[in-house]
Amino acid sequence: MISYRQELWFNVPGRRAFINITPQVDEALRTAGVKEGLVLVNAMHITASVFINDDEAGLHHDYEVWLEKLAPHEPVNQYRHNGYEDNADAHLKRQVMGREVVVAITNGKLDLGPWEQIFYGEFDGGRKKRVLVKIIGE
Repeated sequence: MISYRQELWFNVPGRRAFINITPQVDEALRTAGVKEGLVLVNAMHITASVFINDDEAGLHHDYEVWLEKLAPHEPVNQYRHNGYEDNADAHLKRQVMGREVVVAITNGKLDLGPWEQIFYGEFDGGRKKRVLVKIIGE
């Protein structure tokens, strides 16, 4: 069995972003050489997310609006967590969007649906953060 590990690094200059990381995961899969197995992709920071959805700008806008309604950034004093940092909303947004995805590998390719793409969701940018790509299989 093959086991392969790679980290993807991001430094989003703004507070929030949705980044399609499917090409980077595809490249990691090619490097690993796994033909049948699983890939785990997870955010290694509590204020970031990895999720699967459609790569459509209108949907990304809708996510942004919906998440801000669920957990508005301001006023920052509405959250007990905020003290040294002002990122309580980012923790809540990550909880809703999820930590990781697992995707099947079939015939050396990510076994995604027709419109499915893998995204990194950043909710408290401005510093370097990483995503783990762990591939296991044969």
